[in-house]
Amino acid sequence: MAEARTFTVSEDDDGIRLDRWFKRHLPDVSFNIVSRWARTGQLRVAGKRAVPGDRVEAGQEIRVPPLEIAPQRPSRAQPRRDPLTADEEQFVRDMVIYEDPGAFVLNKPPGLATQGGTKTTQHLDRLLDGIADERGRPKLVHRLDKDTSGALLVARTARSAGHFAKAFSGRTAKKVYWAIVVGVPDAAEGVIDAPLAKQPGTGGEKMHISPEHGLPAKTRWRVIDRAGNRAAWVELQPLTGRTHQLRAHMASIGHPIVGDAKYGGAEAFLTGGISRKLHLHARRIRIDAPDGGKIDVSAELPPHFAESLATLGFDEVSGDTLPAERPSPRAGASRKVAAAAKARRRERRGERRARGSQGKPKRR
Repeated sequence: MAEARTFTVSEDDDGIRLDRWFKRHLPDVSFNIVSRWARTGQLRVAGKRAVPGDRVEAGQEIRVPPLEIAPQRPSRAQPRRDPLTADEEQFVRDMVIYEDPGAFVLNKPPGLATQGGTKTTQHLDRLLDGIADERGRPKLVHRLDKDTSGALLVARTARSAGHFAKAFSGRTAKKVYWAIVVGVPDAAEGVIDAPLAKQPGTGGEKMHISPEHGLPAKTRWRVIDRAGNRAAWVELQPLTGRTHQLRAHMASIGHPIVGDAKYGGAEAFLTGGISRKLHLHARRIRIDAPDGGKIDVSAELPPHFAESLATLGFDEVSGDTLPAERPSPRAGASRKVAAAAKARRRERRGERRARGSQGKPKRR
């Protein structure tokens, strides 16, 4: 009878999900088998019961039950990835705006999908072969919509992929977007707190505000400049990471992003020579590096966005003079309350000392 096997998690696998660990090291073990082992308590990590979604840490031991021998089936043909042409390799290399031992940051152009799908054969994930090296093939750790341009981080090693995945899921990574929106918001800045859910009947291709069924979604926005009442240039910071969050949120407050027909309809377009492309750009990304340093990279605007800024009379320099983030009004109010309470405590201590000195007899 076959015996259980024990594996030790390596540094390269630190932080990845248990099901991903199996996919990397025991690809013959299907997700269904891993799930069954977890349900029956046979799967153990560091001596404790584990489930596929648990994250493993370097040095932990994974106990894998013996695999039942099943009748062999004809192997399924693996999808063939066509080699990149010289032009495609140069195309992806030209996107690189930052690199270090753990990561690349690319400036993704608008119109390029991040990952493949039905009828999508040309996408960034395929092009990553063009920047592979001895460390292996770079790995996607987050996404941008097809028509959104800008800073996109990819990991160069499995270890850095786990580190960055934790940063994105834990919301310690900071992303700053620029957008041009139709009309001008009433306030200079604010936070949109509106749950988002997939809109029925759209095949999951569109989101909508749904307090009843939606997942929490928050976006901080701030007006950088305005062109009369016609349009505004805004800075957006997603505080959560929902699909189409920025697009759906801005449309929900009556200021759709220019060029976003999906959420703004015909009202999402401006006349006067303004491009009909989506005006949403991931301007800046800040994230802790696996080695303890900082990655802080800004991506240049695509031509259509830069031209629209100039046409509307906006100065690109104005956007970068704003800080990447500010404390929320609530945090500022809390500090004021704490400072006032501290001042009151000092006053009371002074009063008590004064009363105490009055009650003591004077020495002669």
